[in-house]
Amino acid sequence: MQQIFNFIFKNSILLLFLLLLGISLSLVFQSHYYHRSRAVTSANAISGYTYEKINDVEQYFSLKEQNDKLATENATLKQLLYNSQDTIDIPVIQKPQGLDNFTVIQSKVISNSYNNYENYLTINSGTNDGVKPDMGVVSSLGVVGIIENTSKNYATVISILNLKFKLDAKIKGSNHFGTLKWDAKNTGYAQLTEVPRLASVKKGDTIVTGGRSVIFPENIPIGKIENIFRDTKTNYYTLSVRLFNDMTNLDHVYIIENKDLQEIRDLEARTGDE
Repeated sequence: MQQIFNFIFKNSILLLFLLLLGISLSLVFQSHYYHRSRAVTSANAISGYTYEKINDVEQYFSLKEQNDKLATENATLKQLLYNSQDTIDIPVIQKPQGLDNFTVIQSKVISNSYNNYENYLTINSGTNDGVKPDMGVVSSLGVVGIIENTSKNYATVISILNLKFKLDAKIKGSNHFGTLKWDAKNTGYAQLTEVPRLASVKKGDTIVTGGRSVIFPENIPIGKIENIFRDTKTNYYTLSVRLFNDMTNLDHVYIIENKDLQEIRDLEARTGDE
């Protein structure tokens, strides 16, 4: 207590000055509108700046949560897209009930190889999430691969950069099909083979999934034609396709399930036995 008194006594002049200054400023702000408004504006600016910085920090630490929410929303939107008509290429018709055969599961890539002849991805979704072999895997840009094996919480994906990967694909806006493969030469390109020479093709045309695939919906993007090669001994083109996906840099992906896949395969198997 004695120290407090000593402090007040030693600084009495300064304390008296601050007290009188506070009283005078208070009287000025109360009696003059301009000064009061300027003081309020300054206080609001300071508090606004402080809140903005606090919000920036909170947003930074919540980025992962926001990214996960966006990925989930994208999965829902893709499910709606894959179950709708392509309004650009197909005449608008009333879609019959019971044809919504595709569901979408959001997942994340936790491992990705691209330096081998047979490359795979590992994703953090498995049988507990409804993932099964032979489901298609896409990103926001296009085709990624096909589910091969699953465990309870994980699955492996045959990458499009895998010599075992083959996919029915076509030139967007036409019915000319080919088989999409990878020649193991470049991670940015795949090859569309067995395209009839009657097909009208040009550099820059978009390649999409074909309607004959039971794994992927029709018209999922794959890439654009970069080069056109003609085999003089056959009636086919081989097209070099620049992939839309950077297969060396994948994060969120979406697993597509055709709910009628098993029924279609059972029917085809019975037909082959007859």
